[in-house]
Amino acid sequence: MTAQPIHPHEPERVPRNADGIAAALDGPRRMEFYRKLLAAAPEDAAGVLRHWWCEAMLDTDPDGDRLVAAAIDGTLPVTAVADAVRRRREAGLPVE
Repeated sequence: MTAQPIHPHEPERVPRNADGIAAALDGPRRMEFYRKLLAAAPEDAAGVLRHWWCEAMLDTDPDGDRLVAAAIDGTLPVTAVADAVRRRREAGLPVE
């Protein structure tokens, strides 16, 4: 069995590259992204891109306001970090 996204995006809202990520972020966050990416060691660049791609996906999520409100209200479903790490490892995904 494989996990499928709850809300698949075809094509993805944010391309998984620096240009796509930067285009999805607003001015100050775009500059922060570029600062982090340019300061990263080569072996860390993929992690920076992964992190900021997630940020860009959240920023462009049509349900973003609802998710933020749920997080502030404490009603957003949560999972333990250990469970998330275990699931990523079992799926062969990077864990940083």
